Amino acid sequence: MNKRFQIRHPEKLKNQSIPMAKKPSWIKVKAPLSEGYNETKKLVKQSNLKTICEEASCPNIGDCWSRGHATFLIMGDICTRGCAFCNVKTGLPLKLDFLEPERIGLSVQKMNLRHVVITSVDRDDLPDGGAQHYVKTIEAIKKFSSSTTIEILTPDFLKCDDDVIFPILNAEPDVFNHNLETVPSLYPVVRPGARYFASLRLLSRVKEVNPSIFTKSGIMVGMGETRIEVSQLMDDLRAANVDFLTIGQYLQPTPRHFPVKEFVHPETFEHYKKLALGKGFLLVSSTPLTRSSFHADDDFELLKDARREALNDQKKVNKKSL
Repeated sequence: MNKRFQIRHPEKLKNQSIPMAKKPSWIKVKAPLSEGYNETKKLVKQSNLKTICEEASCPNIGDCWSRGHATFLIMGDICTRGCAFCNVKTGLPLKLDFLEPERIGLSVQKMNLRHVVITSVDRDDLPDGGAQHYVKTIEAIKKFSSSTTIEILTPDFLKCDDDVIFPILNAEPDVFNHNLETVPSLYPVVRPGARYFASLRLLSRVKEVNPSIFTKSGIMVGMGETRIEVSQLMDDLRAANVDFLTIGQYLQPTPRHFPVKEFVHPETFEHYKKLALGKGFLLVSSTPLTRSSFHADDDFELLKDARREALNDQKKVNKKSL
């Protein structure tokens, strides 16, 4: 058995090895060879930082890093959950690095980022799930790069008190993102440590506490979900007042991870985009290579424009009804 795999995924050793399906032409990406990619890689290494780009084997790493963009992974690279789709290591995490927020802030300043995405592993070992570490990271970014807009992609804080997110919201990130990942019927096999409606409730509470913060969620398709289930998930997210939806193709990281059931055609992604926009999302990114933080800087500008348009449209409706 592969020694490297034993280190990364002890919880998946019992899984049957499933041959990985050949990717269709629309999934292929260019190898990361640019000068910008190498510069980003060097900075990440020198600053002793982790990125989800590397840890989750993101197919867009060449594109993002070549443009000087990276999604920073805080609180270590070992997750307390063992999701069947995820390529991040599972196990007992190390203690928090209290100097990490400052290193993130300095790196954001050095990279001159106009928008930054911060995510983390699940830290069920911590009483607050790592919420305070998010707060310190947001504060450090604002300290060193006050003009940078901040997007956080958080875990579900499932084992914490409901009020654990209040300090994060008080720190005022610009975008609060939490991914549902898949439809509820697949949670027992794909995301057994999570609860679908708890994730929905988290997103809903963000809007209840601070309506000015954009909320965002994403799913992967090609795992065996039906179109009806995806449509219902969209309705659930809109009921939680989520602004932005991302939909991308699931790609099996190793033979021991959950298998790809279908490579969804680009036309279906376009169908999902039109359907979601019709349900009222301000913005939808739906392509095979869409990921939560892919082109997040450009998407944030589009989000602001979409909100302005929606507010103007509502004013016109209100005037007519007077």
